[in-house]
Amino acid sequence: MPSSPESEDAATGGEKESEEFSIRPAALRTSSLNFPRSLLVHLLMLAGMLFLFAGLGAASNGMTLSKQPRDPMSIPRWLYLATGAGVIGASALLASVVTDREYIHGVHTWSGPELSVDLWWRPLVWLGRGVGVIALALAVYLGFTGPQLPTASFTILVTFVVVRAGLPMVTYLGGNLWPTLNPWRTLLMWLPTGFIEYPRRFHRWPAVGGLLLLVWIEVILPVSAVPRVLASMIVIYTVLTLAGGMLFGPEAWFKNADPLAVLFDFFGSIAPVQRRTDGLTITLPGSIPPDRDVFTNTSDVAFVVFLIWELTYSGFITTETGAGTIEALVGMTDVGVLGLQARAIVVYTGLLIAGFAVFFGAYWSASLLSRRYTGTYVTARQIAFRFAGPLLAIAAGYHLAHYVELVVSLSPALLMVASAPLSPPANPLTLAPPGWFDGLNIAFVLVGHVVGIWAAHATAFEVFASRLVAIRSQYPFIAVMIGYTVLSLWILSLPGATPPFLL
Repeated sequence: MPSSPESEDAATGGEKESEEFSIRPAALRTSSLNFPRSLLVHLLMLAGMLFLFAGLGAASNGMTLSKQPRDPMSIPRWLYLATGAGVIGASALLASVVTDREYIHGVHTWSGPELSVDLWWRPLVWLGRGVGVIALALAVYLGFTGPQLPTASFTILVTFVVVRAGLPMVTYLGGNLWPTLNPWRTLLMWLPTGFIEYPRRFHRWPAVGGLLLLVWIEVILPVSAVPRVLASMIVIYTVLTLAGGMLFGPEAWFKNADPLAVLFDFFGSIAPVQRRTDGLTITLPGSIPPDRDVFTNTSDVAFVVFLIWELTYSGFITTETGAGTIEALVGMTDVGVLGLQARAIVVYTGLLIAGFAVFFGAYWSASLLSRRYTGTYVTARQIAFRFAGPLLAIAAGYHLAHYVELVVSLSPALLMVASAPLSPPANPLTLAPPGWFDGLNIAFVLVGHVVGIWAAHATAFEVFASRLVAIRSQYPFIAVMIGYTVLSLWILSLPGATPPFLL
């Protein structure tokens, strides 16, 4: 049954469905933003729950996503997981208490005064472009000619500590610098481009496939251990990127097909610092600016779901349970057709694709259930597009938990190697993060989910005019978020191991 006549959903969802669309929030009165006392109490309660749970997890298990062994849990795992799920459920319950549409809109769209950057922006842009091109050239050159020790390799440290781990953190915690640092975009400025118009029907599916391929290469090939292999992959990526940018034009290519550019663009959409026409402005983290339609196609949703899944996948295969599962599957596929290495590659690939299908299917099912549960005229596809934004906060929390220890551990080595890339030290300094990082990693996962729940709450009140419909529409997505949380916390509680059968 459709929602009540007071709902504006019918007018919105009754339009002809298209691959690109925009649902604008209902008209709201403009007023100053005042935080209710009750909401502050709820936030303090939630912060206390997160603190206590992070402490519980840290005390019970040396939690890390690395391959190092971890101590066994001193509390029942079911209690640990149930507590994590309870934190997410409680945060959703607290968010549902806030139903003042004007207040929710004010919080979600809040922004500070704009800072003019006209005087110093252009010099910084050219400096960033130069740094990006020089780093790319050194990464390729030193990958082939430099030391082959991973912690002394400029190529490996820049690729994984900076591009894979550090820059995404800078992006979702600060702002998107990649359009300036992107060396391939800079090189394309000096090349002829735009010979063919980018096919609109492709949307961002090439970027989805490209990200899947990059993760597959990272898992299967020794790119994090052998600089020459990584340098070869960088050369191939450079050739393909320049060819695509020349053929379709840099704007179309980096907006739709290049996985790195799309990744940074998505993470940048929830960053607290946004670049606008007149300068820089501050927004609340996790809040996509209202003037940006970030998700307009199924491929956009698939990309952000894969961001969550690939980190879950990487964590799982570096645990004893994951290693045991892979060994069992490789043994089951021994039918005398493929060798051990080939069967291992098939298993790793199958898990990567199958897990992504499950994660994507769970999210899409939530969209279908949300529409059925609310009885709205807004299509399931449109609901899926609008609720995909909160997944970026979850992906950011996963990424931070996955890579913060890597950044802390290898930052001294990166500084030492970057200060003398042509003659790096033979054995650069690395750090062992303190034990309290274990609790931080748990907190990062939970905070990402909590921010995502608030973003979903605000999105629901933008899409649906009825308060009851807005609250009910979130239930399937909250269930999916709890499932993601329990799975990630379970993985983080498992002892670490080295993925078997890989080079």
